[in-house]
Formats: sequence, C-alpha cells, structure tokens
Amino acid sequence: MGKMKSNNEFEQVAILIEEARNRAFIKVNEELVLLYFKVGEIVSVKVAAGAWGDNTVDELAEYIALKYTGLKGFNRRGLYRMKQFFETYAVSSECFLLWLTIQNKNVSPVAAQTNLAENNKEPIVSALPTQLQGNDSQYDKFVSAVLTQIGWMNHLMILSKTKTAEEKLYYLLICIKEKYSTRELERALNTAQFERTMLSNPIASAVRKQLPQNFFKDPYIFEFLDLPDGHSEKDLEKALIHNLQKFILEIGKGFTYMGNQYRLQVGNKDYYTDLLFYHRDLQCLVLFELKIQEFEPEFLGKLNFYLEALDRDVKRTFENNSVGILLCKGKDTEVVEYAMARNTSPAMIADYETKLIPKNVLAQKLHQLVEQLSESGFAGLEDEQD
Repeated sequence: MGKMKSNNEFEQVAILIEEARNRAFIKVNEELVLLYFKVGEIVSVKVAAGAWGDNTVDELAEYIALKYTGLKGFNRRGLYRMKQFFETYAVSSECFLLWLTIQNKNVSPVAAQTNLAENNKEPIVSALPTQLQGNDSQYDKFVSAVLTQIGWMNHLMILSKTKTAEEKLYYLLICIKEKYSTRELERALNTAQFERTMLSNPIASAVRKQLPQNFFKDPYIFEFLDLPDGHSEKDLEKALIHNLQKFILEIGKGFTYMGNQYRLQVGNKDYYTDLLFYHRDLQCLVLFELKIQEFEPEFLGKLNFYLEALDRDVKRTFENNSVGILLCKGKDTEVVEYAMARNTSPAMIADYETKLIPKNVLAQKLHQLVEQLSESGFAGLEDEQD
C-alpha cells in the first residue's frame, strides 16, 4: 500500500459523507413522525365515529405485529400515543390555532401565549379531532415545518409533561430553534423553562423593546453547581466556568465564551467584568455580572459603565450594541421597575437559583401574573411587545 494521504486532503469527502448522513437521518425522522401522525388520524377518526373500540385497536396491533415482525412502536399503547399525537395537533386544536395566530398576526409568541392563556380558559374548539385538511396550506406548513422537525421521543416527552397548548407550542418551537436532544429537552421541562420565560418577559421597561422575545429567563436555574451556603461571588463565577457547557445550555445556545475577568481599560484604570460571551444570532457581546445578594440600583450603574466600555473599545463596527444581564440572588420587582424606568442600555435583571424551583410554584406565579395583566389591561402590554 502507498503512503496514506494527510487527513486534510480527505476532509472534503468526509464532510460530504457526514452531510449526506445528516440529511438522511432528518428525512427518516420526518417520514416516521408523519407516519405516526397519519396512523393516529385513522385511529382517532374511527374511534370518534364509534367504528372502532378498544378491541379493534388491539386487533390492529396484533395484525401489524404479524405482518411486520420485529416492528416496534405499534402495540396498543403506541397506537393510542399516535392517536393522542394527532388529536393534540389536529387542525381544530388549540396548538395549531395558537401557531396560526402567531403567524398571521405577527405578534410575539409570549404575547399570544399570555393572551390565549387568559381569554381561553375553556377550549375554543371541539375536542373531537377532524380529518387532516390537505388543501389547507397553513396546516400543511404547521405539520411539515413544526411537527416533523422534532424526534418522536421529544414529542412523547412534550405530550406527557405539558398541559396547555401554550406550553406545548413553546417546547415544540424551542426544540426546533435550539436543536434540543431528548436529554436537553428533559432538563428544560424539569426546570420549568416555559414558566420562567413567560415570567421574565412582561417586566416593564422601555429598553426591553431593544431585546428579542424569549431571549431571557427569570429566574435562571443552576442546580448543577452544588454550591455551599454562604458562597462568594468568586465561588459562583468559578463554579459557572467549571460547568460552562451546562451554563450555556441554561442561558440558551448561540453563545460563544470569551472569558471571565475580561479586562476593560478606561482612563488610567483597569476594570474586570465577570463573564463575557458573544451571541452569534444577536451579533453582539453579552455580559453576565454576578451578585450573590438581592438587586440594588447601584448595580445597574456599574453594568451600564461596562456596556459603554465594551461598545466603545471592544465591539466591532458591524456588531450590535452589547447586552448586559445582572444575575442577582433575588430582587424586589418595584425596585427593578424604578431602576429600569430611565435606563437606556439593553440590560436585564434576573434572579438565579441553585436549586430547582417546584413547577407548581412557578405555575402559580404565572397565573397571578396573567390575572394582574388582565386587571391592568393586557392590550397595552401586547402593543408594547409588538
């Protein structure tokens, strides 16, 4: 045999093979999810019409097992999961109508979710499934662009661990956007990412118009740090750096780590920031400043100072203005509102927790928030967020 060529000369072929494998995997997943959806439609329509009962579904499972030996997923339990899958996202379902509202009105998902959560306490459509309308291009788009873009295990997890249409649609879209694995989705569900994102967005501040929807959470959950009571800010910073991959998973993908204690020189003095990132989608620097105590208004002044220094001396001409996030161990909402009222920098004050917050506690806070928005007039908030 001749001498093996260098790996660099073969890399182009390897890339082509990898890309083809990825496309094949995506196509197989799309076809599999679509198959489950169509089978679920048949079972749902037959059961709803009274043509099939439990015994018939059992017979169908036995028939498939005999005809396709070794084929998994088509037992009685699997068939009823497919039925549930179709009914959850049928053309008359709240999930599809919510997605359609967001598409047609071009409103933020958070505004649409909160609005429907308040106004639609009862289902706005019949619970009975309807047949797939092939001539409905919007529904076809929903099935192809949303449902088939997620793996079946992720679908099962969303179906079993969420209750409302708003919650389901949120996790569908975030799975597509962030390309969540099943493990990553499980963590998002267990840490109540939907509730935390919903709670973080309505905070009043004119500067929030400069920031994209669903970019922030409040609070952030760092249950992976295993920090002792009475830890210092330096302890928190070191623990986050040590668990950088998990930290980025919590704050959201798209971040590139630039360093900790990043040096900024202003005048004759050096200043050091906590954690500095670059966000590829936002095309801007994102600075996380860490505080182990409750938010104080003076924290915001220091953060704004750092953001100004980053924009003048570090930001490149084609990049957007830097964004700052103050992570505090608690905050008084009224104090935050006063502090942010005249703030002109894109900044955010958020809590962090080192232990998981019970989901029912967050759900209760979300319910209280929706009631407060209703009493104060939701339309004004929606206009602000558009």
